[in-house]
Amino acid sequence: MALTQFEAWVCLPFLVPLCFYTAYTDLREMKIKNQTVLAMGGLFLVLGLITLPFDVYLWRLAQLAIVLVVGIVLNAAGVMGAGDAKFAAAAAPYVALGDLRLIIVLFVAFLITAFIAHRIAKHSPLRRMAPDWESWNRKKDFPMGLALGPCLATYLGLGAIMGS
Repeated sequence: MALTQFEAWVCLPFLVPLCFYTAYTDLREMKIKNQTVLAMGGLFLVLGLITLPFDVYLWRLAQLAIVLVVGIVLNAAGVMGAGDAKFAAAAAPYVALGDLRLIIVLFVAFLITAFIAHRIAKHSPLRRMAPDWESWNRKKDFPMGLALGPCLATYLGLGAIMGS
């Protein structure tokens, strides 16, 4: 992995709660909170300076901007929600460019798994545990935060164990 163990261990305690909060709020409200993505971005501004060489830090900030622009275009095309685009942009600087293939594979695996699990839970007695969740009532929309948050948390966890 291109992500360093040091970077992963420094970021994990801050980001894992935000990742799982994102999954929860997207299930409950079909919204990824602005405060969450702002916290992720703000944390990177500080943690990135601690964990990365300055030139890498600047490139990772550029990744945030690039993913945000792509997310805005995809949102305008109706491909993804605005919250999903914001989360992806806020998560982008935590991903080492050398791990791009890995993060894509992880995301696809989490997306498929989350979609299947959500649809099964939606049409099962599990739904009674949280009957008021907005995500149960949406026909076509899917709470992508259910895949995005755990994907980033897992990537950082893998980095802590197997990072360079």
